[in-house]
Amino acid sequence: MSDFAAPAAPETADFANPRVAAAAAAAASAFTAPATAAPVPDANLLRRTYRLMHTAAEMATLYEEEKATASRYVHATARGHEAVQLAAAFLLNGNDYAAPYYRDDAMLLGLGLRPYELMLQLLAKAGDPFSGGRTYYSHPSLRRAGIPIIPHQSSATGMQAIPATGMAHAISYFEKQGLAIESLNKSAGWLAEKPLVLCSIGDGAMTEGEVAEALQMAILHQLPIVYLVQDNDWGISATGREMRAMNAYDFAAGFPGLRRMQVDGADFESSHTGLAEAFAHVRARRGPVLVHAKCPLLGHHTSGVRREWYRSDLATHQEQDPLPRLHQRLLALGMQEEELAALQAEARATVRADWAEALAAPNPDPATFADHEFAPPTITEEAGERSPAGAEKALMVDAALHAVDDILQEFPEALFYGQDVGGELGGVFREAALLAKKYGDARVFNTPIQEAYIVGSTAGMAAVGARPIVEIQFADYIWPALNQLVEELSKSCYLTMGKFPIPALIRVPIGAYGGGGPYHSGSIESTLLTIRGIKVVYPSNAADMKGLMRAAFLDPNPVVMLEHKGLYWSKVAGTEEAKTVEPAAGYVIPLGVAAIAQAADAEKLRQGETALVVTYGMGVHWAKAASRDFPGQIEILDLRTLNPIDFDAVTAATRRHGKVLVLTEEPLMNSFAESLAGRIQRHCFTALDAPVFTLGAANLPAIALNVELEKQMLPSAAKVAVVLGELLGY
Repeated sequence: MSDFAAPAAPETADFANPRVAAAAAAAASAFTAPATAAPVPDANLLRRTYRLMHTAAEMATLYEEEKATASRYVHATARGHEAVQLAAAFLLNGNDYAAPYYRDDAMLLGLGLRPYELMLQLLAKAGDPFSGGRTYYSHPSLRRAGIPIIPHQSSATGMQAIPATGMAHAISYFEKQGLAIESLNKSAGWLAEKPLVLCSIGDGAMTEGEVAEALQMAILHQLPIVYLVQDNDWGISATGREMRAMNAYDFAAGFPGLRRMQVDGADFESSHTGLAEAFAHVRARRGPVLVHAKCPLLGHHTSGVRREWYRSDLATHQEQDPLPRLHQRLLALGMQEEELAALQAEARATVRADWAEALAAPNPDPATFADHEFAPPTITEEAGERSPAGAEKALMVDAALHAVDDILQEFPEALFYGQDVGGELGGVFREAALLAKKYGDARVFNTPIQEAYIVGSTAGMAAVGARPIVEIQFADYIWPALNQLVEELSKSCYLTMGKFPIPALIRVPIGAYGGGGPYHSGSIESTLLTIRGIKVVYPSNAADMKGLMRAAFLDPNPVVMLEHKGLYWSKVAGTEEAKTVEPAAGYVIPLGVAAIAQAADAEKLRQGETALVVTYGMGVHWAKAASRDFPGQIEILDLRTLNPIDFDAVTAATRRHGKVLVLTEEPLMNSFAESLAGRIQRHCFTALDAPVFTLGAANLPAIALNVELEKQMLPSAAKVAVVLGELLGY
């Protein structure tokens, strides 16, 4: 069939609508596989499929029987979806990558997982191979020989499309660069079957905007990915006709370059033959494919949203149950009822035995609750030449450019992308100038205006072994990326027990100066610092920029590098000291280590006439300028990294001086600065000679465009001097 087109009747069938249910059943045979040379499943494969279908069904039945125990934690099962899930599983190999979603327990069985292993996750047991009891049932993350690599993905439906596409992007990049992918089958090298990515998703999730971002990039770069859309016509309690104007197959027609096809997801042979062709298309590097599979939903949406509460269409859906359909097919092929009954009995016995074993398995040790917040840092000590002899001073923007240049030259697995960083421009701040010409469009390239893809794709990139450096053009525009940053990147290391940390460097120009206006001047660090599992770095000078940039790149965790635009060129009055001697290539500063940007006079310190300013970024320069009114009396502690924070340095400096100002560019109310001030008071109360003072921007929703209004809103050296005078005189 041209473009894998299928007859209209089954494609538009709505199992929730009795008027079309009969047409759907009658047209089921029209869901034939494409007319190609795709392999036809043999009897042995069908026999294996029958046993595993019954295994998945027996698990669902058992969970319902044992719901007092099994439903302690929410779960969903594959009932109705088993045929297409098993077909997909059988076509994957150990060099592939996969992103199953929360209903795909049959797929996991087909990949070789035991029911026992899935039950360990269901019961949140210590031996759960995916998360050690930390995340929901059928949320896999696995590195195991012979099984596709399965990175972490969240429960946020639709979010998996971007990390999965990032995996395909990394595979394509490695192939084009002639680099070997780090996999569990290294000795095999590039197999005859080139690796691909399977992204499993529900039809309801296809309405997410981030799915469209993923499809755009898959087509633009012709990435090796299959999007398997399992459509059971339900969200939770909303039907397809309530949620969407079209199904996924029709939606895909709006993406030229995305090949699309349909299979009967309740029929194993249709699913297997169709998916085999889709996989062959992708392995031959002819671009991405979307496969739309219509499936019945036979179980509950989840154990917490039970079908009897809202379903009136169960009888219609049960007519499409893949199990009796396969049963009849096997009888037609000559198998006997006795043999089929034996396979069913074998599946039941396995499930019951595994359940008893899983119930007896130990729970996690509570003492391990905090393990794997971060992967251990790569850089633990400062190294290299900070001030090499004969080196000239460099602007911060140039130090950043040179740091990325050094990284790209040294690490072939590194690549750099974002809006306008490629091509001729090299970034709106020229922070990537000429890098695309030097390293090629495959390594340094522009993306669409897709902040979610820019950030979320790094999770998939990292799972394959790439080391992405990405850029959000302005801090004010990071908000569309927060879904991915929070749901996918920040939780991956913790929820996978350290199997899938995400080494991603996310560059974010930030801050206000000289009329940038309300959408190009914001400060966002307090929001970022509420996200656990990411690191946040904020340099104040060129030398620190270069050393921290390299450390952030080498760190095995997601790092957001906040780069103040007003410090880039040292053109703002009072920021001349942001320009420093440029360190040598390879210079590195460990994350989480503060620096004394200015020391107080020892004699004034002994006399108790000093105060401490704890700050970062532009605050360092405001404090330096203000301190000229108080010669020798002000120590400035530059945090450099906001998470992890060097609180030991903060407390030591606080105890030296007894008077502290925490200075920030953010609006002060409910900010990181206020939080830090409270923490200092809690831990250093007896050493304080005054309350901890704070100073920040006015508590307003945006920075005004007019420069005079901007000055009124922001801190300044003069405002800092007033507060320091009050603090010293307290």
